[in-house]
Amino acid sequence: MTGRSIRLSRRNVDALITALALPALLLLIFVYFFGGAIGGRTGTRYVTYVVPGVLLLCAGFGSSSTAVAVTEDLKGGIVDRFRSLDVSGTAILAGHVLASVARNLLATALVLALAFAIGFRPSASPAGWLAAVSVLVAFILALSWLSAAVGLLARSPEAAGGYTFFVSFLPYPSSAFVPTDTMPRWLAAFSDHQPVTPVIESLRSLLLAQPPGTAPWVALAWCGGILAGAVGVAGVLFRRRVG
Repeated sequence: MTGRSIRLSRRNVDALITALALPALLLLIFVYFFGGAIGGRTGTRYVTYVVPGVLLLCAGFGSSSTAVAVTEDLKGGIVDRFRSLDVSGTAILAGHVLASVARNLLATALVLALAFAIGFRPSASPAGWLAAVSVLVAFILALSWLSAAVGLLARSPEAAGGYTFFVSFLPYPSSAFVPTDTMPRWLAAFSDHQPVTPVIESLRSLLLAQPPGTAPWVALAWCGGILAGAVGVAGVLFRRRVG
């Protein structure tokens, strides 16, 4: 199922290019368009500050294709054929999720390569890199399962892509691009207590070899909660849609 989902991604060239190129373009836009105005408020070079946020944007854009692919499978009838072959719903959804993780890791590698080219210089140790990658993969996995659940809920691929916009939007009202203390009080309160901010703060601290405090544990707790909820909801929705 994972191999099938990856092959479908390779055939959908337009969506694949968008998922890979858009985060890289956003990195350039934030660094060169807004970095001069915002950089002085971050206490470090803006490219160094903004990279963790762009990595999470990668996850958001990549997960939207997961929701669309799940909805297209249901609409096209291929799921009924798989079910007649005694392929479990978990295997079908897990194939889409693992393919999403693979696509996101490729996009992450491209963004990091571009970030290094324009001046990103992390000081993390090998252990720090391992911890940062672990937190990022946990977030991607949770978001991919959530997108699979959204794909089961949506009635059309267009609706699935629209629903996932709200998930992709979460990095913006967070500490991804500006410190939360520069925001209005009500927005800062939301930004400090939504799931994306602890993930970003974890990546930023680990990659820059700074004390992360409790941020990684809070991030992993959010990821674990989202993952457990998404897997459970996806199972219920799959049984209702397929019967």
